[in-house]
Parts: sequence; C-alpha cells; structure tokens
Amino acid sequence: MTREEFEHVIRVAAALVRDEIVVVGSQAVLAEFPNAPDSLLRSQELDVYPRSNPELAGEIDAVMGDGSQFHAVTGYYAHGVGPETVQGPAGWEGRLKRLDLPAVAWCLEVHDLVLAKLAAGREHDLVFSKDAIHEGLVDVENLRRGVELMPEDVRSLVEERLEGLVSQLAREGAN
Repeated sequence: MTREEFEHVIRVAAALVRDEIVVVGSQAVLAEFPNAPDSLLRSQELDVYPRSNPELAGEIDAVMGDGSQFHAVTGYYAHGVGPETVQGPAGWEGRLKRLDLPAVAWCLEVHDLVLAKLAAGREHDLVFSKDAIHEGLVDVENLRRGVELMPEDVRSLVEERLEGLVSQLAREGAN
C-alpha cells in the first residue's frame, strides 16, 4: 500500500462513519514513514476503526472490506477492527500519532506497532518486525523498554521473539 492509497482509505472511511479514524495494522507505519521501505508495505489492507464509535467498524468493513466493490476497484481495502485488536504496550492509545489529512487519522506509533506485531506472532508479523528493525525504523533499546509495558501474559513471549530477531539480524549481518 502506498501513502496515497493509505490516505484514500482514511478519507473514505472517515466520510462513511463521520468520525476520526484509528489505524492499528502494519500500514500504520506510513504515518511516521510516508516513504517506508517496500518490504514494510506488502499489505493491501488497512486495519481501522472509528475513534469515537469503534462499534461502527463493521460498516467500514461492509463497504470497504475484503471482497467489496471498493476493493475490486482500488486493489486495496479497509478492515474494520476494534481497539481490542491491539495487544500492545500499556498506554499505546496515548501515543497514537495524529495525521491531519482531509480527515483526521490516529496511527499506532511505530514501536508500539512492532511490539503488537511481536505479540501477535504470525509469520508475516515477525517478518514485518524484523524488517522494521533492519531498516532502522525502530530503536531496539526502545523496544526492549516497551516489552516491560506489554500485558503480563505475553511479555516473556514478546521479549523472546524480539531477542530472537535481534540475534538473527546480527548473524545475518556477520555473514
């Protein structure tokens, strides 16, 4: 997804639900890094919800979701989610990055995004996290501090995944 496509999804979603939009998936990286490396922009999906009325996320999904007319025309789509989708560090909502586009978007801060991806732990989440570290979009020490703010039930797993990626990148750099 390009920054232009990202902004298009936000404009349409905001108009649809008449609300500011929160972006919590991988493409939230485009808020802080509009020219993010291609390796971080593989997804054609933008995970969003209305800031004041998260329960309206289903309306976004119905009109702009996977398989919708919007998706068929544009090649990208919105996935209506809720704030509970994010298993991030404590206080993540207070660190959202505000974007003033024709509509207002609040995007997951990149360190919080990587920590949430490490908590989710799917293969594409780990690849995204590794690429974000490799490309220098996040500071490893900030991520390590953020681990302490993760929910207790995933903290050790996030730490293990983070250290595994850091070790893997170090080994790859030595070769």
